[in-house]
Amino acid sequence: MAKVTIYTRAMCGYCTRAVNLLKSKGVDFEEINAGFDAAKRQEMIQRSHGGRTFPQIFIGDDHIGGSDDLMRLERAGKLDALLQA
Repeated sequence: MAKVTIYTRAMCGYCTRAVNLLKSKGVDFEEINAGFDAAKRQEMIQRSHGGRTFPQIFIGDDHIGGSDDLMRLERAGKLDALLQA
């Protein structure tokens, strides 16, 4: 299974929605709380090529985007294949 990393912040409904989807699929993922950590936030922005909103989600080295992008992949039936890569 591909390594999944999600940058989140506290009190973020979009972050919660994305985390809950990953948990419901039984995905092991690394959650990095970057809301109050300037270094982690900068890391997130660099990895996502400028993404400043939360969450920012990566499957392997691929930047998926945010919660809406993750949900779009799920609705299209493409998320499981990415997770299995």
